[in-house]
Amino acid sequence: MMGRNQTSISEFLLLGLPIQPEQQNLFYALFLAMYLTTLLGNLLIIVLIQLDSHLHTPMYLFLSNLSFSDLCFSSVTMPKLLQNMQNQDPSIPYADCLTQMYFFLFFGDLESFLLVAMAYDRYVAICFPLRYTAIMSPMLCLSLVALSWVLTTFHATLHTLLMARLCFCADNVIPHFFCDMSALLKLACSDTRVNELVIFIMGGLILVIPFLLILGSYARIVSSILKVPSSKGICKAFSTCGSHLSVVSLFYGTVIGLYLGPSANSSTLKETVMAMMYTVVTPMLNPFIYSLRNRDMKGALGRIIHQKKTFLSL
Repeated sequence: MMGRNQTSISEFLLLGLPIQPEQQNLFYALFLAMYLTTLLGNLLIIVLIQLDSHLHTPMYLFLSNLSFSDLCFSSVTMPKLLQNMQNQDPSIPYADCLTQMYFFLFFGDLESFLLVAMAYDRYVAICFPLRYTAIMSPMLCLSLVALSWVLTTFHATLHTLLMARLCFCADNVIPHFFCDMSALLKLACSDTRVNELVIFIMGGLILVIPFLLILGSYARIVSSILKVPSSKGICKAFSTCGSHLSVVSLFYGTVIGLYLGPSANSSTLKETVMAMMYTVVTPMLNPFIYSLRNRDMKGALGRIIHQKKTFLSL
């Protein structure tokens, strides 16, 4: 360790994606289209919820925050990836790298907490329909959203401060397309045991506990449905929860597969592909899931289009 260069580095080099040079333009166009789709899709959901009074409900309050989180989550990594693919400059300043890591953790955690709030909303709606309005009061909904933002701020700030105290040696090449926390820890030449301990403890609080809370909510929902078995009730429950379950499966499936899978089988290519799934693909698909499987969203879009046509005809 003493023989290694202890000079503080000013920038990192992102290796990016394992793409052949002759395929760069093709993948650049593909990722640009995916990113623009993510932006437009999530912005459409936010605008629809703001403009249509029928969507001013707890579920759509959470959904608008989730769409904002998805939009920002993808924007943390995609612009830099597209820039690097276009100008072939993989460097990122040290401060920018830590900033990217902070917002990556922030919006990833925020999505996890919002999915829990949405699961609780579905649980109350199905298990206590007559008390839904009383339980899911505006104060409770705003408190859940505010708590999600506060907890994610604390978690992201904690990891960023712990990362900032580390020393980095001459090796500044990150084998990823963004400043991933685990990749940065591998480059540190100072003691990372505190960081690893905090990752282990906070990872359980931020990822595992929310996932278990979601599973618990749906276990109660299934139990409630089975007590009064009817085809109409089952169809209504699936209609109400289908979109949320799809988003939960996409988000937690890829994250758990990446971070909780067997490390012996992990590889840089696998980690990169899985990271692309939950940072790019999932935020892009969420608007389609909620718009195609949600009659309220399709109804709101139809009403907005009808109002626009009426206005233009006057």
